[in-house]
Amino acid sequence: MATAKEKKEEVKVSLKKLRSELRTIHLAVTEELKLPEPDEIKELMNQMESLLQVVEPKSSKKKNK
Repeated sequence: MATAKEKKEEVKVSLKKLRSELRTIHLAVTEELKLPEPDEIKELMNQMESLLQVVEPKSSKKKNK
């Protein structure tokens, strides 16, 4: 089982990656008027779901049942 420090670091890395990807999408939408691909959005949603499982493991297990 991961320690609190390891979980915190995992969350920080995940949030940085998500923020970067969302910033890229935002710029594409606002400057290029280009909508993101559905697969791109699904991947971000999956990453956010994984992050939620790290932050709240008990609530994620209840949701999956």
